[in-house]
This record gives sequence, structure tokens and C-alpha cells, in this order.
Amino acid sequence: MGASSRLSPLAARGTISRSFWTGRACRAVAPAVAAEPSPSKVLPFEAIPHSGPNAWLKLYRFWRTNSFQNLHYIMQKNFQRLGPIYRETVGTHSSVNVLLPRDAAQLFQSEGIYPRRMGIDSWIAHRVLRNHKCGVFLLNGEDWRADRLVLNKEVISPASTHKFLPFLNTVAEDFVDFMHRRVRKNTRRLLTVDLYHDLFRFTLEASNYTFYGERLGLLEENSSPESQRFIHALETMLQTTLPLLFIPPEVMRWANHKLWQDHMDAWDTIFQHADKCIQNIYQEFCLGKPRKYSGIMAELLLKAELPLDSIKANMTEFTAGAVDTTAMPLLFTLFELARNPSVQTAIREEVKAVEAQGPKEPSKLLNSVPLLKAAIKETLRLYPVGITVQRYPTQDVVIQNYCVPAGTFLRGGLYAMGRSPEVFRDPEVYNPKRWLGKEDNSFKALAFGFGARQCIGRRLAEAEMTLFLFHMLRNFKIDTVSKADIKTVFGFILMPEKPPLLTFRPID
Repeated sequence: MGASSRLSPLAARGTISRSFWTGRACRAVAPAVAAEPSPSKVLPFEAIPHSGPNAWLKLYRFWRTNSFQNLHYIMQKNFQRLGPIYRETVGTHSSVNVLLPRDAAQLFQSEGIYPRRMGIDSWIAHRVLRNHKCGVFLLNGEDWRADRLVLNKEVISPASTHKFLPFLNTVAEDFVDFMHRRVRKNTRRLLTVDLYHDLFRFTLEASNYTFYGERLGLLEENSSPESQRFIHALETMLQTTLPLLFIPPEVMRWANHKLWQDHMDAWDTIFQHADKCIQNIYQEFCLGKPRKYSGIMAELLLKAELPLDSIKANMTEFTAGAVDTTAMPLLFTLFELARNPSVQTAIREEVKAVEAQGPKEPSKLLNSVPLLKAAIKETLRLYPVGITVQRYPTQDVVIQNYCVPAGTFLRGGLYAMGRSPEVFRDPEVYNPKRWLGKEDNSFKALAFGFGARQCIGRRLAEAEMTLFLFHMLRNFKIDTVSKADIKTVFGFILMPEKPPLLTFRPID
């Protein structure tokens, strides 16, 4: 599992480019998924509508106008203009983009036993330069599968989820206490606030507790300098990733050395945090204290099914992927509940009904709030953390009656799909109940991906968000002055251009 076995986007581009420009026809094989009968013959790859030529000019314009932050809007307009499938080339990145759930289903059927997604060159470059291994987010092929099968048992299986739910529940309850303390300081007995930074702290506290079995103290009045340094490193890593997505690292190291160095330093700090946590866990083992569950990393170290450097690599990637990717959906959900008071009231009644039945274990609580869980799914429809889901089909596939060769970089447009009237009735309306009816919702909820390569932190994120909202809604009424749609930007993940102000009133 050394550096030579890691497949980066740079390594994949040669294969992708050949698929795009050789002009070969599909082999005479059956498509991965049986397509609906078509009156016309299968069309060649080159017939797929194209968003426009001049790939490098397009990249230049994107950089000059900072259009990367509007990629989700650009994709949505391209689908409206070109139809449910189109080709695009920006710089060295070529892709075929699809809109409809049935086309995403075809990607699932054609992904093979080693599903491959686009990597992140800057992250991989850091691992190579620092002689670290890659984790499942960056790995592909047999290396990815070997790590993933071990990690599934500790991160995504029902048995493992049951073990770490009390950790998430404790941090959610602590956040409620944190909010009550802030409200008590206000003579008006309410709190109006931009909650983003507090949600970032909550998700980091919850994920660190779950992964490493340690509390960072981020919900206390004053957190430690070490915790503040860790927070700053995570924020810097996320902020510097987007500018590095479309330019090869070796070019960026020359063109903008400070940005590159900030990115490297941030990752170094994140890895140092993992090293410290590993040392603390080993010290606990050596003390010979009675064994109890103390987080995902401790379980991995104890069972030793993965090498130590692979465990560290995966834990750092988990940490990087577990903060903003949970904080943002929580912020969007709170906003939508605030501007849809009838939905908020209905969910609160569901929460009260569960509470009236007496104390419940977190696992049983999660199974008792279907409307609340549907609200999270509805939020992720409108505001998916990642605006696309990507795959490289392992065989030729026919999509929308076009031949797409094996190895082509395919992207399902999640943001555009979630707001498409072809897929959802009244797509701009926040309606969690649409997920509770008898309508076929297959491949419509893809915020966590699909198949064997779906987000490994899915169960953790869903549980963390559900427990947080359960405790917040039983304690606070949430309001907002603004009822207008919130404008979003893409900054490696989807986020509000300006975080909304929310008002929290304690429920007596």
C-alpha cells in the first residue's frame, strides 16, 4: 500500500483523456443496466452535448471570475440548457455529467468491485512528500478494498454504531447546556446568533470524542491553545483545498507557495494530533485499566487488523471529512426549520411524543423520529455537502442512449438533481414528508454516495445530526427574520454565502 499503488487524478487522466478523444464506439456488449427501449440506435460518445470548447480558456475565466464557487449553479444551468447529460472539459479535467436518478443507478451497476472516485491531488501529494499512507478516501483498487472491509466493521456496521452513539448523545446534550448558558447571559432570555462557528466546534468535539475517545473542551468557556491550533489547522486545510483542486500541486507550489505551504502545514498539524491520540491510547492500554469502549481508533489499535500507519491515515481523513460536512447540513436544517415553522412544530411534536415515553437509549431514540430523519434527508436534497457524486465505470455503459466508454469520469449532479422538477414535485419547497410516502425514491437521496464506496462516515453523520436536532428542538424554538432563499457557494463543500442569523428561545 505504498505510494506507487495510489491512484491520483493525475494518474487517471491519461486513461480518461484517451476515452474522451479516441472516438471509439462502444463494444458490442449489453449495457450495465437494461435501458428503456429506444426507437433510435445508440449514439456515439461524441454526440453527447458539450458545454463548450476552449478548456484552458474556460479554466482561466473560472479563476479570473472566481466561478469555482458557483460550480453548482453552473452545472444546474448546463443541465437546463443541454439536457440530462452533457460533456465538459475545464483545464485537464474532462467529465460527463448526468442528472437523473436512473442514470445514477446505471453508474452503480457499472462501478465494479473496486469503485473509483476522483481523488484530491494536493492531499495525495502531502502523503507522498511526508511519507504517510493514504486512507480509504484517497485509495483505489485492492488497497482501498482491504482497508474498507476492516473499517466497515468499526465505523458503519450496526454493532459499531451502537457503541459510539452514547458519545454523540453526550456531546449533543452538552451543546444544549452551552446554548442555555449563552441565553442566560442575555437579559431578553433569547439568543440571536450566526451559529456556524459553534456548529463547527460541536461537530469537531463530537467526532474527536468518537474517533479518539478524547474530549477537546470546545464547548467550555475557554478551550486550550492546543485545541485552538487543531481547529485552525482543519479550517485552513479545508479553505486551501478548493484552490488546489484544478491546478497540479507541482504548479501550485511554484505559482502560490504560501497557499501550498499553508495547506501542508495544516495537514502536518492534523497528523500530529492523531499521533498524540495514539500515544494516549497506548498509555491507557499499558495502565491495564478495565477495558471499555473508548472510540474507533482504540478498537482498531486493539484488534490490529490494519497496520498502525494505515490506521493513522484513515483517522486523519475521517477527521477532515467529519466536521464541515456535518456542520453545514445542521446549519441548513436549522435555517429551513426556522423559516418553515409548521415543519418545525410537527417535528417537535414527534420529539415530545418520544420524550413522553420515558428515557430511551440513543439507538432506540434514532428509530423513533422518522419525520426528523426525513427533514435531514430533505435538507441534503436541497443542500448536498458535495455537489456531485463521481465514478469511473469499469465497462462501456449506455446512458440517455449515448455510448459512454469504460474509464470515463462520470459525475452525478446532486445539487441540480435535488432541484429538478423532472425528479421532484415542487423541488423548491422544503417538504420532509416527501420521503415518508410510497413514492419510489430510489437513487434520489445520494448525498452520501452509493454502493460500496458510499461515505464511510454516513451512519456517524446521520446519528450525530439526528441526536443534535432532537435535543435542540426539545429545548429551543428557532426563528429567523429572513424568509428568502439562502444563496450558497461551493468551497470544496456547499456552504451559505452568508450564514443566516437564527434566534433561539428556550422552551419552558
